Amino acid sequence: EVQLVESGGGLVQPGGPLRLSCAASEYTHSYICMAWFRQAPGKEREAVAAFYVGTSSSRYDSSVKGRFTISQDTAKNTLYLQMNSLKPEDTAMYYCAASNIGCSVVPSINYWGQGTQVTVSS
Repeated sequence: EVQLVESGGGLVQPGGPLRLSCAASEYTHSYICMAWFRQAPGKEREAVAAFYVGTSSSRYDSSVKGRFTISQDTAKNTLYLQMNSLKPEDTAMYYCAASNIGCSVVPSINYWGQGTQVTVSS
């Protein structure tokens, strides 16, 4: 069972950047996809960005497209989420995820990290 450990969260001002990292305990090429989800207080967990291992392609939620970039360093077994032009509505707990099925919805995820808090505020 893979262990996923997120880091890089924190407090950032609106318009600022932040980069999240997710270190996996094992080789991640056996999974169909790796992804970032987020959950704000009182809201459901939602998919933010997904990286499809076999095609090295990515997909983004419309709310972050053009501002966030997902990438993977296979040599380090690490997934990244570069977040630019952050907005207060991006404030949430961000979770790293891995799946053998798909990365669009919560029920398809096989493994979760513990989460890292991102707060966008002046």
